[in-house]
Amino acid sequence: MNPAERPDTSLCGVRLAIDWGKARIGVAASDRDAILAFPVETVHTADRPVQRLAEIVAEYEPVEVIMGLPVALNGTEQLAAQDVRDAGRQLTEAINPIPVRWVDERMTTRTAARALHEAGRNARKQRGVIDQAAAVAILEHVLEQVRLGQSETATGGADS
Repeated sequence: MNPAERPDTSLCGVRLAIDWGKARIGVAASDRDAILAFPVETVHTADRPVQRLAEIVAEYEPVEVIMGLPVALNGTEQLAAQDVRDAGRQLTEAINPIPVRWVDERMTTRTAARALHEAGRNARKQRGVIDQAAAVAILEHVLEQVRLGQSETATGGADS
């Protein structure tokens, strides 16, 4: 096979994205070809979230898990970032050897809420849907960067 005809394996494989919030966690997945991102589930933080996320990881068998990191508009980590990083460390231990990667989640929840509003859905009544849509937005951003051959806006591994 001509090297130019070989598929780009860096794009292959399911990826999961997580939008970790104070009360709810949105989860999204990609297809194996890294073309589509779709909502999976909303996990409530009061319901043993790391265990449930590990079950989702086992079900989808992703090549990586992408966690959104709360970052302020000026690029500094928000107060919630430490809680999210702590949860990320726990998840990393639970799903090892699948890597967990951090990305800037700036504006994803607002973008998701706006998109749902434009689609005629009431954001207050659809909070779980917003969390999933935010995870989809995180994943779509990463998939686009991978397709363009750019480095993702990673901010370090789970230990950062």
